[in-house]
Amino acid sequence: MSEHADPIPPVEVEAPEASEAESAVSRLDPETRARRDAALRLVRKYGDPSLKSRALPVERFDDTLREEVRRMGQLMHDALGIGLAATQLGVMHRVLVYRVEPEAPVAALVNPVLEWKGKETEALEEGCLSLPGVLVDVERPIHVRVGARDEHGEEILIEASGLEARVIQHEMDHLDGVLILERTSRDQRKQAMRILREEAAAAPLGVA
Repeated sequence: MSEHADPIPPVEVEAPEASEAESAVSRLDPETRARRDAALRLVRKYGDPSLKSRALPVERFDDTLREEVRRMGQLMHDALGIGLAATQLGVMHRVLVYRVEPEAPVAALVNPVLEWKGKETEALEEGCLSLPGVLVDVERPIHVRVGARDEHGEEILIEASGLEARVIQHEMDHLDGVLILERTSRDQRKQAMRILREEAAAAPLGVA
């Protein structure tokens, strides 16, 4: 729905480089940092089976679903992410939320289907809340058209470009059990696995 001429930041991280992300986090006020840490503890990390599982279509559009969407949007906001899939919270529903503009409302896509993708592609760096510290290059179509329903069951059609298209594709991958590690080069995947092992070794006992 929007064109982005500026460099696109990695999906789900708040700065384009890991060192910059760490610097940005260090500058957060204590309350914001505490909310971020609490939200990230609820996000499933690499190795969790839900991240490799295909989500199931939503059949009931009720208050329970709308509360799920509200909670996902709040967690995404608190975690300083720009996209989140239900499977990242261990919920096997085909639901994703995203917000690429800070002042925009959170958008929810339920049972999204990729109806069309343009031939023009671009490789850019992406990160993921479920893969702490990992940034890899991922090539994706720049323009896509996605059909879905909102949390009320109303049909919607999204024609997205640039960052919005990339975020939607990233989150739809999650709903199919696909991680960015499977979308990058062998060398970057090996480096990412090393980072994930180091992160796991440094994590406090009992904390995912």
